[in-house]
Amino acid sequence: MKLAATANLDQWWWGTMHGEATRTAFRTCPLCEAVCGLELTVAGDRIVAARGDREHVLSAGFVCPKGATFGQLVHDPDRLRRPLVRGADGRHHEVGWDEAFAAAAAGLAQVQARHGADAVAVYLGNPNVHTMAGPLYGGPLVKALASRNVYSASTVDQMPKHVSCGYLYGNPDAIPVPDIDRTDLLVLIGANPLESNGSLCTAPDFPGRLAAVQARGGRVVVVDPRRTRTAAVADEHVFVRPGGDALLLFALVHTLFDEDLVALGRLEGHVRDVERVAGLAKDFPPEAVAAACGVPAGDIRRLARDLAAAPSAAVYGRIGTCAVEFGTLTSWLVDVVNVLTGNLDRPGGVMFPLAPHARKATEPGGKGFRVGRWTSRVRGLPEVKGELPVATLADEITTPGDGQVRALVTVAGNPVLSTPNSGQLDAALGGLEFMVSVDPYLNETTRHADVILPPTDPARVGHYDFAFLTLVVRNTAAYSPPVLPKDPGGMDEADILARLAGIDHERLLLQLLQRAVDDPGSPVHGRDVAELRALVGGDGPAERLLDVRLRLSSYGEGFGADESGLTLRKLLDHPHGVDLGPLQPRVPEVLRTPSGQVELCPAPIAEDVDRLRVALDRPSDGLVLVGRRHLRSNNSWMHNVPGLMKGRDRCTLQVHPHDAAALRLADGGRATVASRVGTLTVAVEITDTVMPGVVSLPHGWGHGAPGTRAAVAAATPGVNSNILTDDHAIDPLSGNSVLNGIPVTVSPAT
Repeated sequence: MKLAATANLDQWWWGTMHGEATRTAFRTCPLCEAVCGLELTVAGDRIVAARGDREHVLSAGFVCPKGATFGQLVHDPDRLRRPLVRGADGRHHEVGWDEAFAAAAAGLAQVQARHGADAVAVYLGNPNVHTMAGPLYGGPLVKALASRNVYSASTVDQMPKHVSCGYLYGNPDAIPVPDIDRTDLLVLIGANPLESNGSLCTAPDFPGRLAAVQARGGRVVVVDPRRTRTAAVADEHVFVRPGGDALLLFALVHTLFDEDLVALGRLEGHVRDVERVAGLAKDFPPEAVAAACGVPAGDIRRLARDLAAAPSAAVYGRIGTCAVEFGTLTSWLVDVVNVLTGNLDRPGGVMFPLAPHARKATEPGGKGFRVGRWTSRVRGLPEVKGELPVATLADEITTPGDGQVRALVTVAGNPVLSTPNSGQLDAALGGLEFMVSVDPYLNETTRHADVILPPTDPARVGHYDFAFLTLVVRNTAAYSPPVLPKDPGGMDEADILARLAGIDHERLLLQLLQRAVDDPGSPVHGRDVAELRALVGGDGPAERLLDVRLRLSSYGEGFGADESGLTLRKLLDHPHGVDLGPLQPRVPEVLRTPSGQVELCPAPIAEDVDRLRVALDRPSDGLVLVGRRHLRSNNSWMHNVPGLMKGRDRCTLQVHPHDAAALRLADGGRATVASRVGTLTVAVEITDTVMPGVVSLPHGWGHGAPGTRAAVAAATPGVNSNILTDDHAIDPLSGNSVLNGIPVTVSPAT
C-alpha cells in the first residue's frame, strides 16, 4: 500500500492539538526485509506519524502497516529502557548499567571456569539482521565467548538456501534473487511476499512489482498449499502437497532434459556436471511424482515448457521450500531449474546483487564450502556456517556430561516461541545456571534470564542494512542517522555487545583497516593505517566501521582524494538513498568454488536424492500442518504494538471445508491439534484457501507466560504452533528444522 498522507497535515494536526512544533525526518524501516523508506513526523522526543517516503530510491512511497506504526513500537511503554537483574526473590529489578554488566561478566566467567568455554551457548535471533550492531558485533561476541555452542534463527528459516548456494557457488551468502523488475515469467514456490514483504529478496512494494510484471505482458505463477494473498493476484495458482516441492522441481528438471529444453545460454562453459543432474532426474518423471506432490503431470510439463520458452524467467523459493523435510534439495533444485533454462545471472532471471559495502573478486575460484567442522555433543549433528541446529539446543542443556550447556546468552531472540518442540526448550531454560539476554522486552525467553541488557530504541541509533542490501533486487545504498536524541540513561546495542564481549571499538576499527592494508587485492594495500584512520568518518563506532566498508567496496573510492566514490558522508547527503543501478551479470567473478565454475551436482546433495526417492512411495493420506505469515507481524515480535493487533483473531487453525465436515469441526469452534511431540487447542477457521489434507497455523504466537511484560500481546496471546513441531525432524544437510508438512491429528475440542 502507498500511504500518501502529507507531512504538512500531520504537522498541522499535532501543532493544533498540542501546540508543539514538528519536524520531518527520513529513515529506513527496520521491521522487515523490504527496507522501505519512511517519512517521519517528529515532535520533540516523539514520533507522531509515519508514512512512506515517496522520494526513496527503492520503495518510492510504499509502506506496510508495520512501518506505519513505527512510532508506536518506539514508544511502547512495555519496552525496557534500563537493565534488569534477577534478585534473590526471583523477580527482575531495574539496576544501573555497571551493576548489570558486572553481574553478567561474573556469572558467565564462573560457568566457564567450572565447566569450560563450551558450557556457555549463544543464540542469535532474527532481529539481529535488522540492526547495524548485529552484523558488526555479533561475530566478535561469538569469538570472544570461544564456544562451539552457537545457535541462531537461521536453522528455523533459510539455512538450506545457504547450504545449497554454498555447494553451487562456493559461497553460502551468494544467493541469487529474482530480477523481478525485468522478468517475463515469475514462479514463486512456497513464497508469499504480499504477506512477508519478500524474504531473501529485498523488494519494497512487492504488490506493485508483481502488477508491473503483468502490465508488461508477463506472468506470475504461485505454487503453494495455500491460496495466499500472493496467489490470489497471480495469473495461476498451483496447489502442491506440503513437502512435495522437491518432487515437483525434479519433475521440471526431468522434463527439461526429456524434451530437449535445456539451454544454458551465457552460462555455457561456466557450469559443470550437467549430465550428472540429468542422470538423477531420470527417476522423477512428472507421471511418477504427480500423486505424491499433488500436481498433475500435464501441469508440470506445461510449466517446464513455459520456463524454457519465456524470454526471461525466474524461479524463486522461500520459507515453504526451506523449512521442509527436503529443504536443501528443494533449494538446490530451484537454482538448478534457473541454470538449465539459462536464467541464472541473466537480466530478467535470477541475479547476484553487489551490496554497497561489498567488493567484487578479481577472478573466480576459491576454497569452496563445507560443513561438519564439528558436531553437536548429544545428537552428533554437523556444524553449518559456524553454528549448530537450534533443534538440539534443549538436548545440550538437559543432557548431563562433559560439555553440557550450563549458561546461555541470547541476543534479540525468542526461541521459546520460534524453535521446534519449544515447550521442551522453555523447561530447559529454567534449569540453566546462568543466562544473559540482550533484548528490549521481558518476553517468553528473556523471563528466564538473570541479566537483561536492553538496547535503546531504533529511532535513537543509525541504521544501515548490511544483510538485506546483499539481497536487493536493484543495487541501492541508504543510511539513516538517528531520528531522536540519545537517551542519557540508555545504551546503544553496539556498545552493549562490545562491552559484553570485552571488545574495544577503536581496536576493532584498526583491525579492519590493517586487514585491508595487508590484502594485495585491496585498493589501500600497503598504505599507512594511521593515515587511513584519520580519514574515517562517522559519529559512532558502527558508523565508522560502515564508512570503512563503503570506502573499500567496489563503489567506494578507497580513501582517495577526490571523494567521488561511496562514503558515509555521501549517504548522509542523500537521505532518500543512492541508486546504484540494476543488477549486473557476475558469473564467473562471484564463484568461489574450487573449479571456478557452478558445480551443479555437489556430492552431498546427490547422495541425499536417495532419501527423496523413498518419499515417492510414501502414503499421503493424513493431515499435515503448515505455518503462515501475516502482514501485521514479523515472527514472534511486534505483537505488542496496538495498531498491529487490531481486527479479528489471526491465530486460528485454517481447515478446508471437506476436512472440517469429516472431522465435525465448526467455524469459530475449537479444535485439538496433536503431533508426535505436543498438543494444543485453538479456534477453527474453515476456508477453501487451504488445500484438502492441509491445516494451517500462524507461527510466533503463544504470549502471556508468567513473568513476561507485554500487555498488548498478552491480551491476544494466541497459541504457540511450535508446541507441535518436532525437534527430531530436520533436514540432514543443513540442520534446518521441519516446520511445514508436520503430521498431525485434529479433533473437536472437548
